[in-house]
Amino acid sequence: MLSWQNTDLSLKDDRLSLLVSRQRAWVEIDLQALADNTRAISRFISPQTELMAVVKADAYGHGAIEIAKTVLANGASCLAIATLAEGVELRQAGIDAPILILGAINAPEDIKAVAAWSLEPTICSPQQASVFAETLSEVGQTLSVHLKLDTGMSRLGTDWKDGVKFVNIVRSLPNLNLKSVYSHFATADDPDKTIMNQQHRRFCQVISQLERSQLTLPYLHIANSAAMLSDRSLHYDLVRVGLALYGLYPAPHLTASIPLKPVMAVKSKIAQIKTIAPGTGVSYGHRFVAHKATKIAVVGIGYADGVPRLLSNRLRAIVRGKLVAQIGTITMDQLMLDVSNIPDLQAGEVVTLIGNEGQITLTVDDWAEALNTISWEIICGFKHRLPRVNLNSRGNGF
Repeated sequence: MLSWQNTDLSLKDDRLSLLVSRQRAWVEIDLQALADNTRAISRFISPQTELMAVVKADAYGHGAIEIAKTVLANGASCLAIATLAEGVELRQAGIDAPILILGAINAPEDIKAVAAWSLEPTICSPQQASVFAETLSEVGQTLSVHLKLDTGMSRLGTDWKDGVKFVNIVRSLPNLNLKSVYSHFATADDPDKTIMNQQHRRFCQVISQLERSQLTLPYLHIANSAAMLSDRSLHYDLVRVGLALYGLYPAPHLTASIPLKPVMAVKSKIAQIKTIAPGTGVSYGHRFVAHKATKIAVVGIGYADGVPRLLSNRLRAIVRGKLVAQIGTITMDQLMLDVSNIPDLQAGEVVTLIGNEGQITLTVDDWAEALNTISWEIICGFKHRLPRVNLNSRGNGF
């Protein structure tokens, strides 16, 4: 796999041209767009609110290390990941900002690693808190921890009705420094706010009970990208933003809230051009049969790279600024396009599957809508045999 260190080059650099010339397909990452999005979100959120950048799942497929460095340089104060390994990767890259692990850590050896790498765990239950306290006492370390309340997601966390008791238990245990209490919305991207409002009321009840107990409140946070965009009253002490950083909106009704720029583009190259006769079938199962003489381009990207097979005969691509149709079944490493309307096309020419060229734009949301899924799944699906190529040099301000 080609690392970011190999690909963090300016488009004007001959080395990048050489790198791309060797690739059958790649993912382009626009760090300037990411920087612009981060600054726009930082301006949008409430003045007292900090921005926690969610960079789990390799920054939603964008490349966690360079993404983390960019968002921290442009307004984010802390990071969130899902697993211990993701946190270690960032620390090994020299990133020293606070890093919250959103997933559950339970094994004593993993707890020791969390402490060794100065990561901040999520505590989901009193039992887990006790294991943390006992293990940290053995190694003589104290950790900042974040308590997760389940207000209606029915995933990780202690039931909100036991929230104050949970806080008191954690505060009574040694070697645990309570940094925040948080929860997560199940329906923040839904125009109908009934469930989100119910979850928020539950969160507020816990806060009120803590205030009545005259306990010093830790940091409070509940807003993801959708909640951050839809309601400033949900911003609290910090917001956990993932999708919006990458220039994508959680739902169509939120697109007017703030201007965002897509960070990712996906491109490939034509491997071969051929013309097939009428009646000729294309690819596995002959799910496409040419009804006339058809010029096809075989393109070097497939479902093993993250192009869903279910998009077969539904996908569109841009070639020389023109929209063309994908035909036949998408295979593991290749797909075919109908390029009959483009003269003198040559092997080696670039095909855009996601991104813009001229007046045409193909988006992650186009794919998600066609598959009746979400954009998160699409961008997380591009595999690492596609190198991530940075469109911006370090000289562009980050």
